[in-house]
Parts: sequence; C-alpha cells; structure tokens
Amino acid sequence: MAIGLGIVLIAAGLILLLDVVNIDLSAVNDHALGGILLAVGILAIVVSLIVNQQRTRHTVVEERR
Repeated sequence: MAIGLGIVLIAAGLILLLDVVNIDLSAVNDHALGGILLAVGILAIVVSLIVNQQRTRHTVVEERR
C-alpha cells in the first residue's frame, strides 16, 4: 500500500518539478513542492521495502519428540 502511495507522490512531484502542467500556486513555489513530493515518495517506497523485508524474515523452530 505504501509503495502505491510512493509512486503517486513521485508522479505528482515530477509533474510539478518538470512543469508538465502549469498550475498557479501563488502561495507555494512549484519547484520546491515538486522536490518535496519527490523526496517523500522515494522515502515512502524505501521505508515500505525495508518494513516488508523485515516482516518476511523469520525463523521457524520445529521440535520433534
């Protein structure tokens, strides 16, 4: 779920960063917001991959008598 959110944030960040769509945001700098969204999207994907890797790493101890 966080990987999908990261991809959406990266896409929105790149759209704002590369001026694909001209949006008049007078209160916010388009390039700064795009860079922040891009960084947060990458961070969300990295954190999601780390959490998923730790969740799948487990040991099973089987005791037979």
